[in-house]
Amino acid sequence: MVSIGIIGCGHWGPNHIRIFNQLQNSQAIMCADLDQDRLGKIRSLFPQIKTTANYKDILKDPDVQAVCVASPTNTHFQISKEALQAGKHVFCEKPLAMRPEECLELKDLSEKAGLILMVGHVFVFNQGILKLKEYIDSGELGTVQYAHAIRTNLGPFRYDVNALWDLAPHDISIFNFLFNACPLSVSGCGQKYLGSTLEDVAFATLEYPNKVIANIHVSWLDPKKVRQITIVGDKKMIAWDDLDNLGPIKLYDKHVERTSRFYESYGEFQLLSKEGDITIPQVGFSEPLKTQAQYFVECVEQKRHPDCADAKKGFDVVRALCAVQESIGRGGSPVTIKG
Repeated sequence: MVSIGIIGCGHWGPNHIRIFNQLQNSQAIMCADLDQDRLGKIRSLFPQIKTTANYKDILKDPDVQAVCVASPTNTHFQISKEALQAGKHVFCEKPLAMRPEECLELKDLSEKAGLILMVGHVFVFNQGILKLKEYIDSGELGTVQYAHAIRTNLGPFRYDVNALWDLAPHDISIFNFLFNACPLSVSGCGQKYLGSTLEDVAFATLEYPNKVIANIHVSWLDPKKVRQITIVGDKKMIAWDDLDNLGPIKLYDKHVERTSRFYESYGEFQLLSKEGDITIPQVGFSEPLKTQAQYFVECVEQKRHPDCADAKKGFDVVRALCAVQESIGRGGSPVTIKG
């Protein structure tokens, strides 16, 4: 039984407490938050859990083996660092830190201490995303040409990070996972329509190896909640809609063919669109947050490296986010990501 301490009881903290308590091999035994009202609600939901306003109490508790960091983004690095220094395994919500070098520092700390450090890239545990990966890797789509993601809603509004840092880590981690690569260069644009100092709408374009281009649209200022990804191959195309419970994946037997056709004065290629069937494959259902938590606990128990969501993966995402933010500040100029 792995004993977990939860730091941060805002939006995601209670979900982590619920999930770790549902697993057979873990238990959330203590949580921390600065807001006493939140702690009161946690005690009413989980009477057995100990609560504190000081997260350092969790780090000092010898019964706590691992820490789940669900605090505001700008605290992730410092709290994760202190937890590792206290000898605790760490699961940290995305993004792992605000600067790439901070991710690498956490990576080094965890490796030297022999501790598990995992980042909450929850969508690599989503059955729909795993199905996308399956189709790409099988070659059924042919050569991937481009992709685009939409992640929008009206709110919720945050005051610690902008919409890019709030939402885009999901889609960058997904694309890195699907293409088994990191972007080579990025560009971005965003605006602060709500009058704050933070961009509430942003667009990012990421160039991956083999001329694959991926576009990401994130927003707190849209009429509908949308969670969609489209992957276009030269043989078939596929779309994922996380909010479609009946069929989140649709495979389109559509592609473009080049055929030679001669005209009176010259010869040229004619592009013909080929329309085929739309297939809705069976996608298994499991709660990604629960699958992710189970994976983390098993990594702790077995002292197994969390390959699909380790500190290096967190570094790759933060490095891309910083480059997109730099591009936004430069009016959309492309930023090269050095290897």
